[in-house]
Amino acid sequence: MNVGDIHCVNFPQANGREQQGRRPAIVVQDDGYAKALPTTIVIPLSSTRKALRFAGTTLIAATEESGLRHDSIALVFQCRAIDRERVVDQIGQISELERKEIFAELAKLMGRFE
Repeated sequence: MNVGDIHCVNFPQANGREQQGRRPAIVVQDDGYAKALPTTIVIPLSSTRKALRFAGTTLIAATEESGLRHDSIALVFQCRAIDRERVVDQIGQISELERKEIFAELAKLMGRFE
C-alpha cells in the first residue's frame, strides 16, 4: 500500500455519522515508515456530493487512474487508523493535485505545530 492508493476497505460497525461498511478509501500512511504496524491510516470516500459542504473534504474525480465509478468526496475529517486486514482490493490512485489537496486539508484539521 502506498500513499494515494485507493482501496476497498471494510469499515467496522460505527456510531452516528461515521462511515461504515465496504467502501473506497485513500491510504495516507507511508508503508516505508510503518509497514510493520498492524494498522494503516485511511480516509473514507463518499459518493454523496452534499458532503462537500463540510470542512475537511475534497473532491476526488472518477477517472481511469482513480478507478472510481463516480466522483467521490474524501472525508478527510474522518481520517482514521484501520486494521490492515480490513484493507482489500486496490481500485486505483488519486492524482498528485488531489494528494496535495488532501494533505492541505489534513494540515488544516491538525493545526500548525510550531
